Amino acid sequence: VPRRGLGRAAARERGRPCPRVTAGLIPPDATLYFDPERCNRTVENSDFVRYHYNGTLLDGTPFDSSYSKESTYDTYVGTGWLIKGMDQGLLGMCAGEKRSIVIPPFLAYGEKGYGTVIPPQASLVFSVLLVDFHNPKDGVFLEHLEVPASCRRKAVTGDFVRYHYNGTLMDGTLFDSRHAPRRATSPRPWGSLPIPSCAGGGRHPAARRVGESRAEGGGEDGDRHDARSGAAERQKTPVAASLGKGRSPAGSEQAPEQGTVPGRGEAGVPRLGCPATGFSRCSYSRNHTYDTYIGKGYIIPGMDQGLQGVCVGERRRVVVPPHLAYGENGAGDKIPGSAVLIFDVHIIDFHNPADPVEIETVHRPEGCNVTTRNRDFVRYHYNCSLLDGLAPGWQGLHQGGRVIEGLNSGLLDMCVGERRVLIVPPHLGHGESGARGVPGSAVLRFEVELVSLEEGVPEGYLFVWHGEPPASLYEEMDLNKDGEIPAGEFSAFIKSQVAEGKGRLMPSSDPEKVIADMFRNQDRNQDGKITAEELKLKSDEDQEKIHEEL
Repeated sequence: VPRRGLGRAAARERGRPCPRVTAGLIPPDATLYFDPERCNRTVENSDFVRYHYNGTLLDGTPFDSSYSKESTYDTYVGTGWLIKGMDQGLLGMCAGEKRSIVIPPFLAYGEKGYGTVIPPQASLVFSVLLVDFHNPKDGVFLEHLEVPASCRRKAVTGDFVRYHYNGTLMDGTLFDSRHAPRRATSPRPWGSLPIPSCAGGGRHPAARRVGESRAEGGGEDGDRHDARSGAAERQKTPVAASLGKGRSPAGSEQAPEQGTVPGRGEAGVPRLGCPATGFSRCSYSRNHTYDTYIGKGYIIPGMDQGLQGVCVGERRRVVVPPHLAYGENGAGDKIPGSAVLIFDVHIIDFHNPADPVEIETVHRPEGCNVTTRNRDFVRYHYNCSLLDGLAPGWQGLHQGGRVIEGLNSGLLDMCVGERRVLIVPPHLGHGESGARGVPGSAVLRFEVELVSLEEGVPEGYLFVWHGEPPASLYEEMDLNKDGEIPAGEFSAFIKSQVAEGKGRLMPSSDPEKVIADMFRNQDRNQDGKITAEELKLKSDEDQEKIHEEL
């Protein structure tokens, strides 16, 4: 049995070679040439091992090598598939470990030898590199590398998760990374993983209307650009918005089809989400998260299990045995058959398609009696970020546009001076397509403070009276009494009604435009003036429509 005690370590530290037994009636000796920095588990009987070896006689004559076959030797340990000396010599090894195992003849091929390459009574020397190993009874092994102090919710089956990952084999070979694949002496440490950046520079629009949300010229699939880290500074110019005019995002999330990257629609992709012929365009290498539902069978079973219970921002190592990954066949030319896979995962965000907007009231003024309602016009400060803390940095939004549905509902029932934090899921935000600086299927975080509100008007109205309208409306509107009302007279009359507190216009950042729209609606023949026959209240127009329908 390999000896790996304090005595050996001390000898190596003093610079003396470890003892090697080359022959005799004793168990095989294992000289440790390389000990991985991390070893969570060692080989035991009934484990399935994958290793490379060079086999020689004591005089150095080679008789066999796995390297010449360009594949590992794969077998069970301690079940009789190997010569007894190898069964014993492999015990206690770590993945990535190198050993020289010297086996006496009675634990090898004894008096008969083997063919013409191994003579009778030959001691054998095997230089072994253990690539990986697992047990058929193994489940997924989790290592929590970094868990946020605050975790408001953990992912469960049915949630849609966006995450970055690096994938390595157990000996440290990278099979999926932004870096070119290389062979390492030990699994890649988490500290060296590349961290992706999100797009945008944190600039916010000066004004907008709640309800219309999308940035003009949004990148394809929410492509990222270089960005500042952390949230943008608080916007100094309040945003103007009209409540109750939100619209659904252009895309609604649907379950991804088997064999495609969920939400991306690429064909010919295996269940992990990487091309079967290269694994070169995934996660960090693509500067794009991998987006999928968990617990639904869209990814390998090991990852379906390994992502359960994650928090936003968590970094986790998921070790997946082959029977929960790609099995005996492997995948493409990067993942060998029966390979154990190690995924270093960084959770960007997750949500459930049934999630509503999450509202946290940070401050609500005392004596709040007036709150926002549908169709009110509001001005508010806001900061927006992704859940990983990066600022989307929308650009090019026009003043007076509507906002996303989630922000629209999150601004309802607010008092002037109230501050809230809103968590908006993508189906109430920018959907699968995202927007400029906002990745597809991203959860958004808004910090909002209500600056002012103006009472709105009912849907379909541009102006309403607070009481009854004038009994002789046309005569009062015809200021010069010439029997017709041009645009100037119409505008002057409406403004006087507002100034005297008798009525109110639909809230807008441009009242003149609202009045102009009202005049065009009343000037039925578009001759630049309103006659007594043309002037009608909206209630009268609605009644006429009812009669027409009847």
